Amino acid sequence: MKIHEYQAKEVLKKFGVPVQDGVAIRHLNDFDSAISQLKEKGINQYVVKSQIHAGGRGKGKLYNPHNREELILEGGVKFTTDIEKARAYAAQMLGNLLVTNQTGPEGKIVQTLFITEGLDYKKELYLGILLDRAVSKNVIMASTEGGVEIEKVAEETPEKIIKEWIEPGVGIQSYQARKIAFELGLSGNAFKSFTSFIMKLYKAYEETDSSMLEINPLIITNDDRIVALDAKMNFDDNALYRHPEIVAYRDLNEEAPLEIEASKYNLNYIKLDGNVGCMVNGAGLAMATMDIIKLAGGEPANFLDVGGGANKETVANGFKIILSDPNVKAILINIFGGIVRCDRVAQGVIDAVKEVAVTIPVVVRLEGTNAIEAKEMLENSGLNFAVAASLQDAAQKVTSVLASA
Repeated sequence: MKIHEYQAKEVLKKFGVPVQDGVAIRHLNDFDSAISQLKEKGINQYVVKSQIHAGGRGKGKLYNPHNREELILEGGVKFTTDIEKARAYAAQMLGNLLVTNQTGPEGKIVQTLFITEGLDYKKELYLGILLDRAVSKNVIMASTEGGVEIEKVAEETPEKIIKEWIEPGVGIQSYQARKIAFELGLSGNAFKSFTSFIMKLYKAYEETDSSMLEINPLIITNDDRIVALDAKMNFDDNALYRHPEIVAYRDLNEEAPLEIEASKYNLNYIKLDGNVGCMVNGAGLAMATMDIIKLAGGEPANFLDVGGGANKETVANGFKIILSDPNVKAILINIFGGIVRCDRVAQGVIDAVKEVAVTIPVVVRLEGTNAIEAKEMLENSGLNFAVAASLQDAAQKVTSVLASA
């Protein structure tokens, strides 16, 4: 689950992490109140920030959502010391379409703004925490190249990325915080501020079951304070039951409608741009299925993991989600019968197809317990299934039915 920058900063504040102060608004009528709150704190320079679930906002472009040829504003993050200019920026951002390198050409409508304090600073750094699955440890990544996409730094100057792995049973140690600070070239008050910052940040990452926490840029102010100028947090969906306060941050306006619908049925669905609908049990098998569809010359339309216990209800709901995408022209079902028997899955598929009235070609590959019986059930169902003997055969069959359509 993703949250907005202003929400991430609310979370970090609870752990004592120094962040750029600000007020979130959803309507232009709330602009004056936000400015008043900042002025009461002695703030007299402002940054107007578009809030969407994507990076690259500062370099993005805002368009009229009803006429994408009409450019409204260059940049979704604007600094000014003039309140009227800040108001004008807010008016140009709210309700318009922000297109960045991460949103793709479809962009996202800006429905929330973060009106923040403008801070004077002398250096931008990068700081991120995530799980390194290769070694099953959290890794802290830092770089002197702040304000730049970390992928670009990794590609062009990988030697500028500092990595420090954290032992899961021990947690971050103060010597590790000092080591990162030394490698970043910090000294004096900035050094002390950073070590305190990273210890609090790591605590926030762990205690919220975050899957990724990125501060880019992390700034050194003119008076040597370390402050999070931006903040991005993603959370492990499997741990959200422990954090109702984080679930409350969920912004459905930022999620694809089909993904929202799928979540109601506990289906793991991600929409893609192809025309072959995929229904698979298990994330690894789903990834392999999409790969082999690509190798066979097809384009997967989605990632859909129906879970280990595929039955009539999950399969029927899966069909409904897949068929809601008008780009889908054929469906590939690939189920491994380990937890559940293949004949039960086959009966679920037959019942679901009858219930949902699927009219496009369906290719089914079932492997595992009672796979032979399942194949016979599908072939004798009287329904228009193409039954595949292997994963490669399934991919070839689904691409061939598309080619002949």
